[in-house]
Amino acid sequence: MQYINYTSVKEFYKDTYDILMQHEAQNLIPLGNLITGFQGKDKTAWRDPATWFMALVRDDDAPAGGQGSGIKLIAVMTPPWNITMYAVDNKIDSEAISCLVKGIMKSGVSLPGVLTEEKLALSFAKTYCEAAGMEYKIHKNMRQYELTEVNPAVPIIGNTRLARKEDMSFLPFWKEGFQHDCFEHSPVPGADPEPYLYLINTGRLYITEAEGTAVAMAMMNREMQNICGVSNVYTPPYFRGKGYASSCVAELSRIILEKGYKSCVLYTDLDNPTSNSIYQKIGYRPICDSSEILFN
Repeated sequence: MQYINYTSVKEFYKDTYDILMQHEAQNLIPLGNLITGFQGKDKTAWRDPATWFMALVRDDDAPAGGQGSGIKLIAVMTPPWNITMYAVDNKIDSEAISCLVKGIMKSGVSLPGVLTEEKLALSFAKTYCEAAGMEYKIHKNMRQYELTEVNPAVPIIGNTRLARKEDMSFLPFWKEGFQHDCFEHSPVPGADPEPYLYLINTGRLYITEAEGTAVAMAMMNREMQNICGVSNVYTPPYFRGKGYASSCVAELSRIILEKGYKSCVLYTDLDNPTSNSIYQKIGYRPICDSSEILFN
């Protein structure tokens, strides 16, 4: 096996894009990140590829210079987030994983964790932690869903609109509330308004209003060739249980499809049966189970 490390996102894109596109929906995170880095229009926070770790593993006997030839495993990390990867055709090759781990160890890159298809995540975590003398813990078991048509029976409440600057009166609290619910971060907003204004200025965050009051939000995320992700789905605790999140996600999903995307993709926490049930009622169907595994 041959380990190849990249410093150029354009070269990495050239060698891996078509392969990742074989499972476009499943590869929402690595493919979406790669497209962002390749376009180079937005270098906010993690989006600057100069800080990324990009690598692949291929057969030793693959033809030299053959685009995509012999590739077994693709990995990308956008610090401070976990490494994500794709085993080509979802065929897990233990030799390829060992080769990747050896390359990572030699490079001196530190990994906080891994987020990818569950079997690959566990296999990588075991191999990496054994080599690094670390321990791993499954932090979350997740499921990816894909929607191609919104269920017309979903009740639509109020109206859903793009977020605007006037929403800064509550948006920082909602964003940190979402981070707390999903990632156990502090729910207290930071003093810097820029990360919250970024959500508004990119024109991808939507707010649902009921009787003139903002009640839920959801965001377009990682726009790809045929697919667009949905993320940052949040309803404040005092508005929950009223169908606001369902309405917001249904409306945003419809907006995405009307923009010409063939489908929408999102992640759920398998420990949250309510959200999994809600998304399926909207029209989302499971496509892949993933695990987030942390290292320490």
